[in-house]
Amino acid sequence: MDNRKKNIIYSIILIVFIGLTYLYRSYNPPVNTHLHVRGVTFGVVPYNVKYIDEKGRALDQEIKNVLEDFNQSLSTYIPSSEISRFNSGMSFTYETDFFYPVLEDAKKVYEATNGSFDPTIQPLVKAWGFGPGKTPTIKDDQVDSIKAYVGFDKYITFDKKEVKKSKAGVELDFGAIAKGYAVDVVANLLKAQGIKNFMVEIGGEVVCSGVNEKDTTWKIGIDNPKFKEGTGEAISIIISLDNKALATSGNYRNFYVKDGKKYAHTLDPRTGYPVQHSLLSASVFSSSCMSSDAYATAFMVAGLEEAIKVVESDDDLEAIFIYDDEGTMKNYISKGAEKFIIQK
Repeated sequence: MDNRKKNIIYSIILIVFIGLTYLYRSYNPPVNTHLHVRGVTFGVVPYNVKYIDEKGRALDQEIKNVLEDFNQSLSTYIPSSEISRFNSGMSFTYETDFFYPVLEDAKKVYEATNGSFDPTIQPLVKAWGFGPGKTPTIKDDQVDSIKAYVGFDKYITFDKKEVKKSKAGVELDFGAIAKGYAVDVVANLLKAQGIKNFMVEIGGEVVCSGVNEKDTTWKIGIDNPKFKEGTGEAISIIISLDNKALATSGNYRNFYVKDGKKYAHTLDPRTGYPVQHSLLSASVFSSSCMSSDAYATAFMVAGLEEAIKVVESDDDLEAIFIYDDEGTMKNYISKGAEKFIIQK
């Protein structure tokens, strides 16, 4: 066979191959394995979920559904939620799987921090203007009377079926633990689908597992508390996170000014007043984002010295505390947290 005929045959084979490849790809489009789900939960809180799935499954609706169910259980902004109905009554039999676990974890953190974290703080939250409406109404002479309705150990009892209060007017508020808990819920949804590489972030609280789209460990930034004052970089510390939860709480963003005085959004349930100390932010690592979230809030109440004692006594906790030392911003980094840091 001469070269001319060979070239014609090769050309025909090539055209057929290209045609078959086109048809195959038309009926079998490439799967998008790197997915990103965005949305809003708790009314105004944004969430970001990134994951790698070889099957290319879009889980937008599943994530939205589980967060809606979560809100219907634990959001105080929804009048028909489980927690709202408990707050308006004296007892409640759980209707979902969300209520009991958060009570268990809340009790653990309450006891470990000597009451720095207390979900019965809701009456004080409302009075100080950090709840719905955000209008401060409290006066100094009213603090003690409102504090009479605060006390998780005094007024709340629960088991695996129901929760009860011993005093009318006592209310629960899981705002300081709910975002972290919701992160765990979404992470568990992904794990149940066999997904191993993901990042779930809700309002700054995060759980990471495996690697990202660049095949490297997930990188998370911890904010510089003084950035809004015009000093320093926006990110204070960058960490690498795998199979771990991280939550950060701080007083540098959420506050209001009344009569020339700045009131931080973190209230001390033991005194009834907003906290005032040197701790600017608390970033807590643990195996559960629900626990990380609650401890981060508790540490912002307790202050630097008490917080360090708790971290050093619990093998599941690591922390990075950013605090003000007579005008100079400094870091406390627990021994186990050092391994997470890649830039500071």
